[in-house]
Amino acid sequence: MSVFAVEYTYDDRAQERDAVRPAHREFLRGLLEAGDLLASGPLADGSGALLVVVADDDDAAADLLAADPFRAAGLILTTTARGWSPVIGPWSSHA
Repeated sequence: MSVFAVEYTYDDRAQERDAVRPAHREFLRGLLEAGDLLASGPLADGSGALLVVVADDDDAAADLLAADPFRAAGLILTTTARGWSPVIGPWSSHA
C-alpha cells in the first residue's frame, strides 16, 4: 500500500455542496475508520479539497472515493490522484 494525494476540483454550486456536506463527511469518516483515509480538508480558496489516502495504485485511490456523496451529486469536476512519498512525519511508514 502506498500514499496518494487526491485533489478534488469543485464546481461552483456552493449551496448544494453545503447541503451534501454532512453525508460527504460521514462517508470520509468511514474511510478514516477503515484505515484508507489519512486526512482530508478543503483548499483555502474553496476551489476543491485535498485528501490523503492509502491504496495500491492511482486507480485504487480514485476508486476509494467513487461513492463520495459529493461525486454522486455531481459536485466534483475533476479528481486527480498522485502517488506521494512522505519521508518525514506520521505517514512516512506508509511510503
